[in-house]
Amino acid sequence: MKKSIAVDMDGVIADTETHFLNWYEREYGVRIGVHEIQGREENEMFPDKTVARKFAFTPGFFRSLPVMTGAVEALKTLMKSYDVYIVSAAMEFPQSLPEKLEWLKEHFPFISWRNIIFCGDKSIIGTDYMIDDHIKNLDFFKGTTIMFHAFHNVNHNHHQRANNWDEVLKLLVK
Repeated sequence: MKKSIAVDMDGVIADTETHFLNWYEREYGVRIGVHEIQGREENEMFPDKTVARKFAFTPGFFRSLPVMTGAVEALKTLMKSYDVYIVSAAMEFPQSLPEKLEWLKEHFPFISWRNIIFCGDKSIIGTDYMIDDHIKNLDFFKGTTIMFHAFHNVNHNHHQRANNWDEVLKLLVK
């Protein structure tokens, strides 16, 4: 029997950091650099603390996310040895449910609908591994954690860090 991996969407296979910064520049005409948001939470990315939530509630935001570099190839590789599940806390933003499903169908058509889990609280997930960028999800996970690098987790070091998909593969593919 294969071991199982829960893979987060936003910030792990979908590049939300780049998307937020691009939407901000498009909407407000100001380019905020990646270095300017390091160590901040999502609600602290922009001078107006309501902007990130506003974008997340905007129809089309989740549907138009760019794919994280290396994610497609990495998941195909991991699926050879593991049961891979996409797990996303998608309940807070109701329009994200259909948008995320359509996004997955387009960019990860090789992931079965049976392996997609949209939930509100990831503490119920019982896979062997979890790859996530949020400490709140990793801290309560009972299996082995891999913290995917993100601007908001740079000051945390109590989980195994992977800075990109190549590093994830080095940790999981033997």
